[in-house]
Amino acid sequence: MELTPTQAYRLGHLYHASIRQLVLSTYADEQTLDLAALMIWEQRLSVQGVPVPRRHRPTRFVALEISS
Repeated sequence: MELTPTQAYRLGHLYHASIRQLVLSTYADEQTLDLAALMIWEQRLSVQGVPVPRRHRPTRFVALEISS
């Protein structure tokens, strides 16, 4: 499947966010991109059968060991 220039541009941003392990909102802010548009393109590319990289989702909970 050959990508259009717009698809390649958006996919490139999604890959850079994933490789840099940045949350999509942080990446969008850093690159001055519209987060909503980036998320729409992520979904659109996926529906079109284009392999989209997984989003980075930081761990929200940390395991603690409690000693008495």
